[in-house]
Amino acid sequence: MAEGKTPFEAYNPLLDDRTQRSQTFEGFYEWMVHSKAYVENEWKNAKAWNPPTSATIAPGRSVTYGLKFLVAPEIRKIEETLIANKRPVAVGIPGYILPQDLNARLFLNYLQKVASIKVEPEGAITVTEQAVTPNGWNSYILQGKGWGRARLIVTFTDGLTQSIQYYITKPAREVLADMGNFMTTKQWYDNPNDPFGRSPSVMNYNRQRNEIILQDSRVWIAGLGDEGGTGGWVAAIMKQLGEPQKVELDKLQKFIDQVLWGRLQYSEGERKYGVRKSLFFYDPNLMPDFKYDPNLNWGSWTSWNKRGADAVNRSFNYPHIASAHWVMYRLARNNSGLVTNHSWDWYLETAYRTSLAMMQFARGYARHGQMEGDIFVEILRDLKREGWDEKAAELESIMKKRAERWRGEEYPFGSEMAWDSTGQEEVYAWCKYFGYDDKALVTLNAVLGYMPTVPHWGYNGNARRYWDFIYGAALGPTSRIERQIHHYGSSINAIPVLQAYREQPDDFYLLRVGYGGMMGTLTNIDREGFASAAFHAWPSTLKWDATTGDFGPNFFGHAWDTATYLINHPEFGWQAFGGNLTVEGDIIKVRPLDSFRMRFYIAPYGLWLTLDSGTFEEVEINTKDKVVRVGFSAATRYTSAARFRIEQPAKITGVGAYKPSDNLQTERGAFVVPLESETTWIELNQTN
Repeated sequence: MAEGKTPFEAYNPLLDDRTQRSQTFEGFYEWMVHSKAYVENEWKNAKAWNPPTSATIAPGRSVTYGLKFLVAPEIRKIEETLIANKRPVAVGIPGYILPQDLNARLFLNYLQKVASIKVEPEGAITVTEQAVTPNGWNSYILQGKGWGRARLIVTFTDGLTQSIQYYITKPAREVLADMGNFMTTKQWYDNPNDPFGRSPSVMNYNRQRNEIILQDSRVWIAGLGDEGGTGGWVAAIMKQLGEPQKVELDKLQKFIDQVLWGRLQYSEGERKYGVRKSLFFYDPNLMPDFKYDPNLNWGSWTSWNKRGADAVNRSFNYPHIASAHWVMYRLARNNSGLVTNHSWDWYLETAYRTSLAMMQFARGYARHGQMEGDIFVEILRDLKREGWDEKAAELESIMKKRAERWRGEEYPFGSEMAWDSTGQEEVYAWCKYFGYDDKALVTLNAVLGYMPTVPHWGYNGNARRYWDFIYGAALGPTSRIERQIHHYGSSINAIPVLQAYREQPDDFYLLRVGYGGMMGTLTNIDREGFASAAFHAWPSTLKWDATTGDFGPNFFGHAWDTATYLINHPEFGWQAFGGNLTVEGDIIKVRPLDSFRMRFYIAPYGLWLTLDSGTFEEVEINTKDKVVRVGFSAATRYTSAARFRIEQPAKITGVGAYKPSDNLQTERGAFVVPLESETTWIELNQTN
């Protein structure tokens, strides 16, 4: 930490250091006390995190700077250690990303009083002071009024200043609507004569040139494969899980029938259900009439020929395809008229067969955890819900062999990379499923080691990631090893963190970290709906990457986790992550404002409410008798009933099992709630 008046104004990557950067080493950095010279020269094209300063030392005068190194007993205890050493600490709820319709909270802890809070840009955030908490935390309500980056400069009476970085977005639902529209219009590639069979589809996109990327020497970027090429279509389909739009789904069904099934995924022959690595490839002998760009480097390993692109041995491609089939299954099974090209059972069958195909054709890398690997757990659960017992048993048996391998490894989260932050997600999921809690805990602690909470929108819940600008982003000077902000590592690692929180609702740290990682995805989406692979953290850049790249897994993590959480914190009281709440005596009312509004967690009761169809309009809790009232949004043309699940992953003393007071029918383990033309209410009561 800073000692005395030693600001942390910026950090500078030491580019002249000769230590080779790689997947296992991202480089050294220096603490910048003053940055004006860099901002005016090397960093002049970037918008700095903080206003730059300089210092002039007159003859005979001196200036003292100092750093004090503190040791916290664990990463969770950093804030406690700072408070103990009389340094300021900020806690933002739900974090430091502000959808414009959300009433966020900020709590500040410091020995000195707050003298002023300045907002930059002016008017971007309104700050309303609230009562001080019982133990002296200053409390504020924040509302985002602008869009994009903003910051609060908190000045205390002793002259110390604290900079808190925020990012303001449109309301979460609007962000998703923009993205879905952009991807199915601007990124929609419709060319029946495409020689690589990529039409019609949601293709990768270059925002700088505002055009679809039709060729790249990293062939997967233009080939709808790998993570770097699936960024558009995976996100567009996962968006439909919670925000389905018929016009978008009609296009995506064409993509599935004409590109995904039979091209990207084999639909017949000995490779049936196998997944190609890329539809685009570099092979001038086979494609003499296609003009490969001579300015691109076609001589590296990334320029697969047809045989290489057709290979089915990369396991990490399979979850993308399985996710697409599963989303369409869910929509077809729980709604009417949204999905018309195939029946629900065709989609579930194909999702199941895709899961098996990964183990048949890509066993080598399948020994590792997969990004988006939670999809296989949910496919298994749906097989069981549908009564497909033999298929469920087969899939469960195969996946248990993987989990048993991980159980026997000290650190069971390898990858195709030398070091990675992607396998942890699926490893945790299966270890929890099979009851290997000790190994799940090892995995969770690994995630927490590289996924901190920091009062900064970019680093809060941001999983350590620094090489995928090379493999899944724009070519050129920004294709380098560099810390990535809100790359997909953040949102998929949020999945195990939030799952762990729902089992341990007193662990506020887990909620803060997980929610920060999940919300980061929204910042990647600009005001028109273009989604970027990640944000460049180098101080000479500090902007979003120009390509969609590997955004798809990023949005998968968001879609998997987006929810509203209600807590009763011992210091901060009743708070909502992802919604706005009001307290009226014993009644707590929460209006969910997360991007799907299909999941709601009530921490004091360990109560996890989810929907397979429909959305939540409002949830009310009577804290006196612990009755929960759930309001469902009105019926729509495609959704006449909500399918409602009640789970209690946390076993809390004194809290019984919750059930609806009405006698509701059930389907596949979900309560069926007929929807009315206005809000439909049901009541949940505890039973012994």
